[in-house]
Amino acid sequence: MVAHHTHVYRKVVREIAKATVKPRLARNKDIASNFRALFAQSGRPEDTQRFHHDMQNALTFLRSQREYKALLERYNPLIDLTAEERIEATARRVGLNMPKTHVPDSRDT
Repeated sequence: MVAHHTHVYRKVVREIAKATVKPRLARNKDIASNFRALFAQSGRPEDTQRFHHDMQNALTFLRSQREYKALLERYNPLIDLTAEERIEATARRVGLNMPKTHVPDSRDT
């Protein structure tokens, strides 16, 4: 790897680590290896500025996705609920309780 790309490489690796919720050993190794390969191939001096710009864009994208996910979880807490749970939570928010749904038993036939 080229010495001046090391700083950007470390930033990308940190953002990938922050974006995942899995422990280090359980993470997808292909992502890190692909970025490592990109940085290893970036030794040509004529592409240095373009490569640096592309990696800054990738870094900005990773950071923005992480922040978007955090904001979505903070301001839209119902995002990870099922449809039924979301309806119940919305009803409770306005002060209502959902009626209990009838579950037919084998005795009711």
